[in-house]
Amino acid sequence: MRLPRRLLLGALGLGLVYAGDAPAQQLPRIAYEKFTLDNGLEVILHEDHSTPIVVVNTWYKVGSGDERRGRTGFAHLFEHVMFMGSQHVPVGKFDEWLEAAGVNNNGSTTTDRTNYYEVGPSNALPLMLWLDADRMGWLLPTMDLAKLDLQRDVVKNERRQAVDNAPYGRVDETLLAALYPPEHPYSWSVIGSMADLSAASLDDVIGFFQLYYAPNNATMVIAGAIQPDSAKAWVTRYFGAIPRNPTAVRRPSVTPVTRNSDTVLVLEDKVQLPRVYYAWPSVPAFHPDEAALDLLAAILASGRSSRLQQRLVYGAQLAQDVFSYHDAAKLAGTFNLVATPRPGHRPQEIAAVLTEELRRVASEPVTERELERAKNQYRASFLDRLASVLGKAEQLNLYNYFVGEPDYLRQDAARYDAVTRDDLLRVAQTYLGRGKVVLTVVPEGQTALALTGASR
Repeated sequence: MRLPRRLLLGALGLGLVYAGDAPAQQLPRIAYEKFTLDNGLEVILHEDHSTPIVVVNTWYKVGSGDERRGRTGFAHLFEHVMFMGSQHVPVGKFDEWLEAAGVNNNGSTTTDRTNYYEVGPSNALPLMLWLDADRMGWLLPTMDLAKLDLQRDVVKNERRQAVDNAPYGRVDETLLAALYPPEHPYSWSVIGSMADLSAASLDDVIGFFQLYYAPNNATMVIAGAIQPDSAKAWVTRYFGAIPRNPTAVRRPSVTPVTRNSDTVLVLEDKVQLPRVYYAWPSVPAFHPDEAALDLLAAILASGRSSRLQQRLVYGAQLAQDVFSYHDAAKLAGTFNLVATPRPGHRPQEIAAVLTEELRRVASEPVTERELERAKNQYRASFLDRLASVLGKAEQLNLYNYFVGEPDYLRQDAARYDAVTRDDLLRVAQTYLGRGKVVLTVVPEGQTALALTGASR
């Protein structure tokens, strides 16, 4: 299951000794220098000589949310294609040359962006930049159907392993299709459908690259033990000749999604235990209510002291796990509750407690202690994000893309410091009081276990 970008970085109540002593204004600044090449490539430099490590982290402003129905999975497919060599880099040599220099590299795709990064010794920076420039500027001369078919098969196999044949693997795309209208760019999963992957032609992929993989649609962060003047010279030398895309990229625009009633679904799967999912449409990343929704999710089911963990897991022992999270992306967000009954217990028992706690959190303020505990979790997470050079590079890129200010860490953290008990009450009433998607995953042939309109 996809986890929200904040909880991925450790906001799970780790008990760090400095968590309560790091209000927003005491967080360190991430010093940076930003410049733009003539072809539109944004470059952000962050100098940090605490370790002899350098990171190159490139974000292309394209994700599954830039696709259209019938042509899904392209962004993730192209993430794989980008490792298949380019005009001056034979197939297989991209990884081989980096590994020989002691460099690790990888990439990932979300609804909103695709990133590629390298982490290695500082003396490998010219190699990292040259390789990234060659695939940005000279991928198409060697792009052919054989390469596409090879990576298409890799992605299909990834989908089989992670979605089609994994326990609870089809939950994400089932919830997305129910939460959003069919043409909403978040109504399909990042990995795409088998049919769309099979239908992707070489011309489709070439057109996708020409539109989105241009320097004026990318931001590169170079962080770590660098000499800024040398880094600038290498970037200019390797990337400066790559032409910009003259066609303006049009980002999708959407209207906020609200639901007036519940949608109740059941999904049979090859699983041993049923599982209950509640999902509400919420708000995009950096919306004024995002911080309060994040903290509300933590109070409900993040960590052993949370309300639902105490009641369902450690108290009545009805559930073997329960968690809640708020997942906010660029265009929209979702608030999620997930619970797995213990063997011998039914989803209906879980639903009764969920309903009671949801009514309670929407009718009376949380305690000051609960709010402070949740804030401490997020304060710890803000510090965790700076624990590595790669983490800092990722934060610089994230803030640059979402708010236009790479060093936005203090302002971001201040949003959480400012949340009050009244804010939590308001967002609980506003967002959790609306219609939701209720999904029960049940073992094959056991649909009687599923929640119905009367049992949730």
